[in-house]
Amino acid sequence: MGRPKQPDISEHLLDRCTDHALEHGLPDRLQPFVDATGTSARMLLYHFGTRDELLRAVLRRARQRHLEYFAALFSVVPGESYASTLARAWVAMTGPRAQPFLRMFGQLTEQHDTSLWPGFRAKATTDWLPPLEAGLATIDRAESATLVLAVIRGLILDIDATADVDRADEAFGLLLKSLDPSAPPISRGERTVSRPASA
Repeated sequence: MGRPKQPDISEHLLDRCTDHALEHGLPDRLQPFVDATGTSARMLLYHFGTRDELLRAVLRRARQRHLEYFAALFSVVPGESYASTLARAWVAMTGPRAQPFLRMFGQLTEQHDTSLWPGFRAKATTDWLPPLEAGLATIDRAESATLVLAVIRGLILDIDATADVDRADEAFGLLLKSLDPSAPPISRGERTVSRPASA
């Protein structure tokens, strides 16, 4: 009878593999995970079964982190208008901390072979609707959740293709103004993107 697996060791290995994949992308072989964890391929397979099962576990752990981070950004903040919350969330979602998630899941949605996570593209879209609907309901615009999500996703793709953050910020600022005329301009540190009131 084999030695029982130890959940704490599995969790540690999974976190190390996830850290590596978020920084470098999903590997096509086990060796990068072996190097990142300081263990052996045999030990990884002992804990996770197969390479694909380990990759699925890494994707699920990365998605869990992604959901926690973005859901917190979309959450209603007492005393703050939701347009202000979305302005701040937009800057964070397109900032350095979010980039590893966008790279990993952007690559996953572009793959024709989605065997690692069937149905991911649909789930990755609908995951964000409930917190957006709840937040937008505070300014009587819950019905705009799909529109806001579509604009966010489209502008993130735009930034990825063109690196024109200023133009994307301006477009998102216009969306916020359409939802709430008192929405603040998009601000990234000392740089603020806004348009004249007559524009």
